[in-house]
Amino acid sequence: MKTQIFFTVLCGLFIYQSGCVPSVDKPVTLAIINANIWTGDPHQPWVEAVAISDDKIVQTGTTKKIQKSISKNVRVIDAAGMFVCPGFTDSHLHLLNGGFHLSSVQLRDAKTPAEFKQRVAEFVKTCEPGDWILGGDWDHSHWGGELPQRQWIDEVTPANPLWVSRLDGHMALANSLTLKIAGINKNTVEPAGGTIVKDKNGNLTGILKDNAMDLVAPYIQEPSDSLKFRALDAAMQYLLEQGITSVHHMGTWDDVRIYRHYQEQDKLRIRISAAVPLTTWEKLDQTMRTNNFSDEWLRIGSLKSYVDGSLGSHTALFHEPYTDKPEDYGLQVQDEAQLLSMILKADQAGLQSITHAIGDKANTIILDIYEEVIRQNGDRDRRFRVEHAQHLKPADIPRFAELNVIPSMQPYHAIDDGRWAEPLIGDRIQTTHAYRSLLDANAHLIFGSDWYVAPPSPLWGIYGAVTRQTLDDKNPDGWVPEQKISVAEALKAYTVSPPYASFEESLKGSITPGKLADMVIIDQNLFEIAPEKIKDARIMMTIVNGKVAYFAD
Repeated sequence: MKTQIFFTVLCGLFIYQSGCVPSVDKPVTLAIINANIWTGDPHQPWVEAVAISDDKIVQTGTTKKIQKSISKNVRVIDAAGMFVCPGFTDSHLHLLNGGFHLSSVQLRDAKTPAEFKQRVAEFVKTCEPGDWILGGDWDHSHWGGELPQRQWIDEVTPANPLWVSRLDGHMALANSLTLKIAGINKNTVEPAGGTIVKDKNGNLTGILKDNAMDLVAPYIQEPSDSLKFRALDAAMQYLLEQGITSVHHMGTWDDVRIYRHYQEQDKLRIRISAAVPLTTWEKLDQTMRTNNFSDEWLRIGSLKSYVDGSLGSHTALFHEPYTDKPEDYGLQVQDEAQLLSMILKADQAGLQSITHAIGDKANTIILDIYEEVIRQNGDRDRRFRVEHAQHLKPADIPRFAELNVIPSMQPYHAIDDGRWAEPLIGDRIQTTHAYRSLLDANAHLIFGSDWYVAPPSPLWGIYGAVTRQTLDDKNPDGWVPEQKISVAEALKAYTVSPPYASFEESLKGSITPGKLADMVIIDQNLFEIAPEKIKDARIMMTIVNGKVAYFAD
């Protein structure tokens, strides 16, 4: 077949204008040929080419077969042997917050208290007096484990309230000005499920944990809608660069309002399945009944709640005390009876509940609650989820499949936590990030990042799940290597499985005729390269809705 080059070489891909005659019912608008395509479809797992009509996949097969199906002027991408797979879904992130963090003070890799202070001081120079300094994502394990204190940064932030969170989002540092604005002093009563950290003399350090963070939240300067739109644009572009075409967003009704605006303007570039707080289940029920605006770009239908905090903040809830703090079992942030009552009512309305649980006791609690809801309300296709499910008692692992509870997990956390988790929980690491055990028990595993808390790259996530090599390079054979999984299993957790968790498996998740044309082209075949090289593979092109949404320079 003769073709003429439509564009010049684009990031290693040749884009042609075809001169063939059509042989499929719908006119093909885009085709990818000469590729190594992992479809995620067990009936035809590998193909060479795919034909797309507008937003849908219409045909897969050999390059020769697809070339016969396309007419003149069809855009053809010659992948030159590159790897193609379904577009990635990040099953747990905070989309707008991620966008805001792209332009906030960056403390994630600050190695010392001095560097922490210096970065804040430099960022203040870009702010007007009175502007709130947010973001941060600091990690105190980088400088030996001492929590930051307001005294570190008071000198450089005299006119700017500062509120910078740890990378897990379960504690944050306030400067003295912020504490003053929020009316917090050493006599302030700690809220249930929260901690106001004090030094040995009873003075505030500026650190607030979990529900105590709510004491500051009402005073934070609310960004304008224009800033939210800017953050959303930045977030979508950044995620497309990672090969992400769909996300499961954990957020608020105001976030949904922003996404709804973009939906109405046809400006969404990635697909969003949004979760809102469980406490608002009645509002969601009413919305679903009277004004259900869900479509292929924006879906709302799940309810998020919490049982505990996080491991790094010592607020993840365990059956046994922390190894390094024998008096500390973690923090339960939601009363068990109240949580059961709300999930029961939401479930009676046919709504999906998804619940944050990190410590092993937190996971036992939510599995017990889900089991009781099933007992009281009867069988139906609920697809309950546990967000994170990081630390599990061995006896709880088979319960996920038995109850059809989906573990929504973040493999980057595993290769990060592996640097420092063992001193906190000892032998319990054997069932930490237990991907292998959960899959062997037939659980429906899905992966995400928890961005902004962790980087959103699925390639890093796949690398983490397959190698479990920690970020400090001290576990070359993998941290708890018994929990490694295969490349195919990790890919499935980022592509095929997430749509099941959001009741969208008939729409997307595999390169199958009839499904949405969302896919990604990668410069290396993830099945053929050494597992430790997966994180270094390059996203060359991201296709959403049958159109090129991102291509590498």
